[in-house]
Amino acid sequence: MLVSPVLSGSSSNSNTAGRPTLCRNCGAIVGAGEPNCAVCDAPTTPQPPAGEKGNLPDRETLRFARAILDRPYKFTITILIANIFVFLLMWDSSGLTSHSLWQEFSGEVLVAYGAKLNSLIAAPSHQWWRFVTPMFLHVNLLHLLVNMYSLWVLGPYVEKLYGSAKFVVFWVLTGIGGVVASYLTVRPNLAVGPLARFVFKAADDPSAGASGALFGLVGVLFVFGIKFRHELPEGFKRAFGTGLLPVIMINLFIGFLGRSFIDNGAHLGGLLSGAALALIVQYRRPGESQGSAIVWRILQVALLVLVALSFVKVAQNFNRPKPQVQVTHFTNREVLLNYVNVMNQAHEVIAGVLSESDVGPVGPMLLTLQSVPAPDPHADNLRKRLVDLLSKAKTEMETRPSPEPRQAPKLSEKLTREFAVWEDEYDGWVKTSVQNLNK
Repeated sequence: MLVSPVLSGSSSNSNTAGRPTLCRNCGAIVGAGEPNCAVCDAPTTPQPPAGEKGNLPDRETLRFARAILDRPYKFTITILIANIFVFLLMWDSSGLTSHSLWQEFSGEVLVAYGAKLNSLIAAPSHQWWRFVTPMFLHVNLLHLLVNMYSLWVLGPYVEKLYGSAKFVVFWVLTGIGGVVASYLTVRPNLAVGPLARFVFKAADDPSAGASGALFGLVGVLFVFGIKFRHELPEGFKRAFGTGLLPVIMINLFIGFLGRSFIDNGAHLGGLLSGAALALIVQYRRPGESQGSAIVWRILQVALLVLVALSFVKVAQNFNRPKPQVQVTHFTNREVLLNYVNVMNQAHEVIAGVLSESDVGPVGPMLLTLQSVPAPDPHADNLRKRLVDLLSKAKTEMETRPSPEPRQAPKLSEKLTREFAVWEDEYDGWVKTSVQNLNK
């Protein structure tokens, strides 16, 4: 989710006009009472005052402004429509209910349509397309509306400045960069304390949204504005470069407040990858020779093919049943390590339930536990027992009233003992499994 900037005209108390007009130099809309065009900085008066030199913009500024205003932004609209189309498919799969529309889609629907889930990207599933598809998915209608409004505001700027080919490259690469960052920041051992949980996540929850790519566009415009701060017209200076700092800081602050459900790793990954691309990619002013245009067209087509192929893989796996439990001996090292990794994440959730009465992560953790393959029958039994214990803990916490005001309810002694017994048995299984694996 991203709060977006809007290009605005310069503030003034002048009453040179009673209604909005069009700039005679670049064609942009000029607000009522504005003495100068916010885009090309040309005066709005028909002629300069007698005896004073007119403040007409130079030829390069006029060419820049006209070219930016005249360029199409068809891929911004295409991506916007694609996001809405996928959202409608997800809503249809959720039964077209108003609850799923305004609350959120189930984890099962998100995963089916290609949401990022570390346990499915890693071995043994290797579902690599989940690095691409999440940027076209959204968890509910509000999530979609905020992100699509942000795309409608930011997308045309980037596409008009750099052209459609580079815009597509920026969108896809920064979107992937955001998902990769989200993948790398699932670190239960590092998610300790409010600041660490701003970036790192303790549970492998399904993650989706276009925010990573949108932050990537912010990163592109931020670096662009700084690189050309001495050449841009005033209206562009206020919208790009350091003018974006308040927008970036506000969004990071919102991410800190909502760190329990906002994927800040994806946001930061998109922002940094967009800034890096803007530093590397050469910007060619409108009208200059573009000998490398064919290379960007090839990259554009290649990335669009990658997106299409990723959704083909989603369709191929859409009706596939959940991974079956492995009942063989420890012949697959990756299955064992993946299982232990998920169970370690579950330990973090258990610790939060016992020490802080925090059942928020329990729901997503149950979804992850139900889908992870187990390396042997005993491991499968331990997994099922943990699912049952966590479900009981969630129900108990949500239904039991607090014993005192401002005091969270605690688990019953019986359930706490059951957790302790399970943990001892699991620790014994891990020691035996590791010994067998190293033989």
